[in-house]
Amino acid sequence: MIGRNMSVSDHRRTITTAATAVVTMMLTATGASAYAEPPSANTAASASVEPGELVELAENYLQKRADMLTSVHPTPRSASARLGATRAMASGVQEELAALGEKGQRYREVDGGYTRAEVEVETSSAELNERTATLRLTEHTRLYLPVTRQEVEDGAPEYEESSLARTMTFTRNADDEWLLSSDEVEAGGGPTPTTQATDLNLVDDDGGGTPDEDEGSKGSASDTTALPENGIEYIKPAVTASYNYSKMVSYANKYWKKHNSAYRTYGNDCTNFISQAVHAGGWGPKGGALIQRKSNKYWFYGPAKPLTSYTWAGAENWYWFAKKHSKRTKPLDNVWKMASADVLQADFDRNGKIDHTMIVTKKYKGTPYLTYHTTDTHNKSLKKILSDYPRALWYAHRT
Repeated sequence: MIGRNMSVSDHRRTITTAATAVVTMMLTATGASAYAEPPSANTAASASVEPGELVELAENYLQKRADMLTSVHPTPRSASARLGATRAMASGVQEELAALGEKGQRYREVDGGYTRAEVEVETSSAELNERTATLRLTEHTRLYLPVTRQEVEDGAPEYEESSLARTMTFTRNADDEWLLSSDEVEAGGGPTPTTQATDLNLVDDDGGGTPDEDEGSKGSASDTTALPENGIEYIKPAVTASYNYSKMVSYANKYWKKHNSAYRTYGNDCTNFISQAVHAGGWGPKGGALIQRKSNKYWFYGPAKPLTSYTWAGAENWYWFAKKHSKRTKPLDNVWKMASADVLQADFDRNGKIDHTMIVTKKYKGTPYLTYHTTDTHNKSLKKILSDYPRALWYAHRT
């Protein structure tokens, strides 16, 4: 299986959806009465056309969720009262908003939290009937960190980003008003997204599996104890004789949200993404024969899953190839020793099997910031991640 102060330019919340543009053109061509008569209950509207008010409702709802994580968040009661949701939906959302507020407070305690949030909504499809509607969309969120412009120029991340697919349904009430009636996250497992309060179910790798060999014990996990502030920090070179670490980071920065179409996307995509990043930085394939697929001694990508090694997209399998068989990574005894392009893996439920893989895309003042798929997240601080999973076992790799 298996990522403040105002920015230099003043960002604005936007709704980036081709469907909204189509709606606008239709209303211009046919007049405001284009939606006066809704389609019949048995006929779904075209997927490229939906009322702009539904997109606005979705964006408003997601913005309020993100706002709860910030230092200036509203109360859960006031936020839920202005959601435009059904009564049944609103009662559950108020609890979720309260939990997000608590999560934001925890983040403020561990590393300063977030100062403000920006949400963009991108719709992929819409189905509209007489009394119900369904939107499939992606929530793109930026959560700004409490850093100054000078700190950003010095290398601090300005914000954490995430991208999360959702399906929302709406119901038309007796007054012909659309109300949000359900919201379902399409995450496929992985760490709980920052803008969610409820943990996701961990899902087994769909790219890995039981290897041909018995690997034995992993040994000790990496320590999470903070290092002394006056300690000497390892500075990783951008390029060595073997690998180009800046290319690994650049790849992760480019494809954390917009997946590279040259590769398959797995249901649990985190390790597939990391394999792509280290491959971009110089890791060459090892093996490639069908008979080698289940062995952790080999690492290769093929045109189909059955022609791709378990070690490419399976977190547990990748660990054994990287650390033991190829020795392309070196285990670190403490997670805070990670530098740019290093890899962190997690066994969230301490069952002896690694669940998730991430890469360091920034390090500032001793804090690594990690990027990963499932769910798609860019530059989330290690402090926040450790606070999300205080019981997890962590395995840090120097790449």
